[in-house]
Amino acid sequence: MSTRTLRLNYPPSLLRQPIINELIRRFDLRVNILQAHITLEEGWIEIQATGDPQALDEAVAWLVDDGLTIETLDG
Repeated sequence: MSTRTLRLNYPPSLLRQPIINELIRRFDLRVNILQAHITLEEGWIEIQATGDPQALDEAVAWLVDDGLTIETLDG
């Protein structure tokens, strides 16, 4: 198991999408929401995601492909 702390920056087009649910369902991750700020124009969520290292890599790649900007907050 591996854990990463990430900040997910949402574009306006994805603010109403169930991104966290998809991370849990598709990649079998445990997700803890640390902080969040959502408005009608923008949003970000800081999460701690735990799971298989390969699943974490795939999840980050999926998020970027979906249009989110990801910042790694570890270390």
